[in-house]
Amino acid sequence: MIKNSLAISIFSLLFLFTLSCASTEQLDTVPESHTTQSELSVSEIERPLPYPIDIPNAYLQAVENGTRSLDGKPGENYWQNYSSYNISAEINPENHTLYGESSVEYVNNSPADLEVIVVELAQNLHKEGTPKKESTEITGGKQLQRVNANGHDLEPISMFQRWTQNASGYVLDGTRLYIFPDEELTSGSKMNFEFEWSFVIPQQGASGRMGRNRDNLYFIAYWYPKIAVFDDVYGWMDDSFLGNAEFYHGFADYKVSITMPNEWLVMGTGEFLNPEETLSETTLERYNQAGNSDETVTIADFDELSDATIQNGLESLTWEFSSTQIRDVAFSATLESRWDATRTPVGDLDGDGETDYSRINTFFREAAPLWSEQAEYAQHSISFLSDYTNLPYPWPHMTSVEGAGIIGGGMEFPMMTVIGDYNNAGAVRLYGVTAHELAHMWFPMILSTNERRYTWIDEGYTTFHTNEANKDYYGDRFDNNDIFGGYLQIAGTDLEGEMMRWSDYHYPGPAYGVASYPKPASVLAALRGVLGNELFMEAHLELIERWKYKHPYPWDIFNTIEDVTGEDLSWFWRAWYYETWALDQAVTDVSSDNNNYTIVIEDIGNVPMPALLEITLANGEIMNERIDVDHWLHGHRTKELIIDSNSPVVRVEIDPENHFPDVDPSNNVWKR
Repeated sequence: MIKNSLAISIFSLLFLFTLSCASTEQLDTVPESHTTQSELSVSEIERPLPYPIDIPNAYLQAVENGTRSLDGKPGENYWQNYSSYNISAEINPENHTLYGESSVEYVNNSPADLEVIVVELAQNLHKEGTPKKESTEITGGKQLQRVNANGHDLEPISMFQRWTQNASGYVLDGTRLYIFPDEELTSGSKMNFEFEWSFVIPQQGASGRMGRNRDNLYFIAYWYPKIAVFDDVYGWMDDSFLGNAEFYHGFADYKVSITMPNEWLVMGTGEFLNPEETLSETTLERYNQAGNSDETVTIADFDELSDATIQNGLESLTWEFSSTQIRDVAFSATLESRWDATRTPVGDLDGDGETDYSRINTFFREAAPLWSEQAEYAQHSISFLSDYTNLPYPWPHMTSVEGAGIIGGGMEFPMMTVIGDYNNAGAVRLYGVTAHELAHMWFPMILSTNERRYTWIDEGYTTFHTNEANKDYYGDRFDNNDIFGGYLQIAGTDLEGEMMRWSDYHYPGPAYGVASYPKPASVLAALRGVLGNELFMEAHLELIERWKYKHPYPWDIFNTIEDVTGEDLSWFWRAWYYETWALDQAVTDVSSDNNNYTIVIEDIGNVPMPALLEITLANGEIMNERIDVDHWLHGHRTKELIIDSNSPVVRVEIDPENHFPDVDPSNNVWKR
């Protein structure tokens, strides 16, 4: 298996070389570093200095090819491959088995001719012998009954057969399926694929991101053969799914049909196409009412579920959904979950000057009483985030499913999320996880990032957005400390890992979680402190606008922010994203000589940041001073400020508004 994986990696590199055929002389395109000439000699420099960030050659080659740019905009030659899926599935609740079949049209918009098509089979995480990051329920994984390319059924082959005989067929390697069609998929052309498969649904599948519980709930995700991303930077994305780092998906259109026994309620990604064919008369009436109601409507209460679906004498019903330009599809099937629904304003989607709305659906069981308010939480989250990102929620519904026994926290998919009951955590935490999972509708569902390598992008931005939603919903109950706290527990210690380390390669313990969630969110708050809220938001919104429905890499983010702000922030990226340095600024001394007061500020930590000072005088006057970051970038550890005042200095505080995550706030204040 290792040998086959190595062969495929080399094979992918060959395709990438074909894709990236421009000159590799990139000296003129590499951005200059923010290095500054110190007035100190090398031997006198008192601290580590940020050095130029590492930019992969593959990314710089994409810049040469015109698909990316050093100002952070998608290049004029930017492209994405595209898929259209038609999927039908049926679940047998007697044996908890899903049976599926699909047809896929895959369009090759890249300049490369593709001899291999990579498909992800994430359910094979549950197959014995597949690489995993942690103990995982073994259900046998996905059983492939049929793989077809352009009308030709393919058979399994070995990589040896492929290389020695140029054989067509497919190679199965863990969660990766490599399809070698009879003919290559040339640039600008399309190819059709057909799959048939089945799998036993695990109880806590994909590390608790999907599954089944109490024989009355299915939440299905990571469930169909998904064509991997072939992008302009690295070519095929064929990193294995190990159960930890999530996914990197391309955009596609979907038509999905789900067949379940008559009494089950189904909801899935996409426009719900046939409510008239699946819902009873009363349920349908309430469903239509909820779509125009600002108040929560109970579409089917606990004692009404047996009559919630249409009674047509058939043993099963087929539920149909359709969606365009999304990353993925998921669905739920519930037997004993109350269905609440309402609508929420999202802004002006179509530019007609009128406010548009999206449906909010909530499914929960009687053992989750806090969920009676969850529809309101979802309403606020979607409306707030639509406004905060200046990008209205674009889809017809957002559905939350209580999934205790499958998951403790939450997991997101386009238009769908599964969340624990939060009985022990409480209502505030339930709001927070709701806001978090729904914030993922922007990162990574619209800005489609590579979560398998750079989890900090989607989770960091989402954690930052969650805290902003918490502030809006609960007011002063939340501040920056609510994201700083998780990071500061291990900041600057041996337990910490760099944010830019590939996600599945962090040290065991808290390194992955901290580098993915609270630290990147804390760093965004710190960047806001450096730039000021107005300039930060200008860059933040421009990043979203430039890269919506595209695939931004970290350097696109860095370049966009520098382009919008006009700032060279290479010192910031190096210190926070590439290192495990910590910030620790201190007021170490205040002395006086007549009316001159000398304030000594020491930068103890290795992260250079501006020092924002609030100086209080005995007469009540407050002075604000700023030590610019350039002082520290010249190699210094200390800075003296001279204050000429007839009134004594009685208090000095660093960062009084708490913009920055300082590891030791106890030395940030001096009092007379």
